[in-house]
Amino acid sequence: MKQSLFFGVLFSAAAACAADIQSVRAVDPRNLANGLHIPCKNYCDQPYVVVTSNGMWVCTLTTGKGLEGQPGQHVVSTVSADQGKTWSEPVDIESETGPEASWVTPLITPYGRIYAFYTFNGDNIVTLPSSDKRVRADTHGWYAFRYSDDGGATWSAQRYRIPVRVTDVDRGNPWHGEVCHFWGIDKPKVKDGKVYFAFTKLGKFFMLDGEGWVVESDNLLTERDPDKLAFKLLPEGEKGIRSPALGSVQEEHNLVPLAKSDLFCAFRLEGGTPGQSYSRDNGVTWSQPEPMTYGPGKRVLKTPRACPKLFKTSDGKYLFWYHNHGGKQWSGRNPAFLSGGVLKDDGFIYWSEPEIVLFDPTPSIRMSYPDLIEQDGKFWITETQKSVARAHPLDRALLDGLWNQAAATNVCQKSLILEKTNAGDAPSRPAVPKEFGDLTQGGFTVELWTKLDAAAPGQTLFSTLEKNGQGVRVMTAEVAGQPTFEIELCDGGRVASWHSDPGVVQAGKLQHVVFVCDFSAAVISVIADGVFLDGGAMRPYGWGRIPLEMGDIKGSYQALVAPAVKGLRLYGRPLRTSEAVANFRAGAL
Repeated sequence: MKQSLFFGVLFSAAAACAADIQSVRAVDPRNLANGLHIPCKNYCDQPYVVVTSNGMWVCTLTTGKGLEGQPGQHVVSTVSADQGKTWSEPVDIESETGPEASWVTPLITPYGRIYAFYTFNGDNIVTLPSSDKRVRADTHGWYAFRYSDDGGATWSAQRYRIPVRVTDVDRGNPWHGEVCHFWGIDKPKVKDGKVYFAFTKLGKFFMLDGEGWVVESDNLLTERDPDKLAFKLLPEGEKGIRSPALGSVQEEHNLVPLAKSDLFCAFRLEGGTPGQSYSRDNGVTWSQPEPMTYGPGKRVLKTPRACPKLFKTSDGKYLFWYHNHGGKQWSGRNPAFLSGGVLKDDGFIYWSEPEIVLFDPTPSIRMSYPDLIEQDGKFWITETQKSVARAHPLDRALLDGLWNQAAATNVCQKSLILEKTNAGDAPSRPAVPKEFGDLTQGGFTVELWTKLDAAAPGQTLFSTLEKNGQGVRVMTAEVAGQPTFEIELCDGGRVASWHSDPGVVQAGKLQHVVFVCDFSAAVISVIADGVFLDGGAMRPYGWGRIPLEMGDIKGSYQALVAPAVKGLRLYGRPLRTSEAVANFRAGAL
């Protein structure tokens, strides 16, 4: 009877703390549910925004009353005068009663005209040449555009076409080049007075044998007669941006301009990484595509078969949206991460360690196809879950942290509740502030500087565990025969644990390991020696999930700290990756 009451009290307390984390989640700007809704009809995709000279947001998107790829899919625009808080009723760019129109991307010119470029099934082809069975009709047809001269309120009565040069990949498609099989997700970019945007041609139906191509226009920003617009398809020749070594799936190419005559292109694969390629002659030729890395000679980034999106800000800095998850299918799109990019003198972008930018606490929810909005020094990001699209304000401090990460050496003081150095050969028993382990600030962080005599498993490095198991423990463990650091969390009724990537632990070396327990996002991240662990070659990702039902982890108010721990910091909130990296760069306590 006493035992039942004991567990009942524990679970009641856990339920109260779960309610607390819900209140934290309810105001967390990274939580998808807290975004600003963008109107659609049912299905919605690629909510991309341009900002007019009078501050209006004009959003174009693909929508329809059915599901993705069903008849009636078409492109629309909607306008916000209050930075996404409210929107006008959607206006058709193409009618839902016409042939399918999809994957619209907007461009605004210096004189205020807005162009909308999209895939249009202009010949109303709904079957393959070899069959009478209806197929998806949203990735073939014309590269079409219309324009608006009144801020997206109306669109040109006439539809125009970009002449797409037939190349080898087209001749291999089901229509042997008579119809182009393609789609694009790249918002047009401006460089030296020219417009560039990438798209993907496909050699096989459906969405197979993709390769990247780039549309260039040298008069789109100034010429007002659409019949006089000039378009060029790059690269020159018959072959697009593609490497046979990367497999059939090479798609959703998008680019950013760099310095001089340089462009950088990223695209999705199905091998668990994005792809990358550089051009040093404004798109005429491209480097051999390869898995995307954090910089020359650095490790690869990870993302599943999901849109990897590049952005460039007005002050010349870069952002990259991906999922830090090496899955090989369509899933794994939650949470979303951002890395900040800095262009160096060698002509390459160097990417920061990632931060969670958006999440849904339910792992099965997916998000993708983002756009970056910049206005008056502020930033927002849009995304879609295919049935709802939203805009989300971004914390400028998070972005600055990404861009400054490589140089920051300041020790984070915000919410630092315990800092202790450890010397000698005996364990220490420091007092732990009562707020450690509660969830009022969304979680907590354990940071250790440790030097192990041996990498054997089972060594407790830090613990606040009570007799009933409630609290936090960091220890050494072993996975696949390789040593790891492991954190164990217990709310008195539930236990969750996560470990660093196998092989990270090195005996005899002073190491820095940070466990960020982000209960709002329901994610445990591990940053070791300044690197956000991503699973390496041993597992698809290096961050773990915290059960949504878990309550606070308040344990003993006197910790156990092993002699191998030379420095300890506890924070009453989850640190950002950039803060953890700066603590590492600042050096040992």
